[in-house]
Amino acid sequence: MRLTSPPKQVLVRELIGESLREERMAQAKTLRAVSQSARVSLGYLSEVERGQKEASSELLAAICSALDVPLSVILNLVSEKMAAHEQLHRRVAALPTIHETVAQAAA
Repeated sequence: MRLTSPPKQVLVRELIGESLREERMAQAKTLRAVSQSARVSLGYLSEVERGQKEASSELLAAICSALDVPLSVILNLVSEKMAAHEQLHRRVAALPTIHETVAQAAA
């Protein structure tokens, strides 16, 4: 029985930012270190990681280079996260709403 609305649509830029942040944190690198190595401002990198800015392919390549991880690895991770989100979204959308459940019980 679904009591709330389905989960919001996830944005690719949010998943990219989340994946970059996870990789940076796993490497115990600071925003400052990565921003300097990628030659991007610390504030802009922070906005990319928070999913607030859409990074160009050139910027993503620079950030991945600073993290010493292939861009394809990050994009594959983003793809896996998107697929998982879509699968969850489909399952939740298939659940009956509370109104449908009440109507079926009353019938």
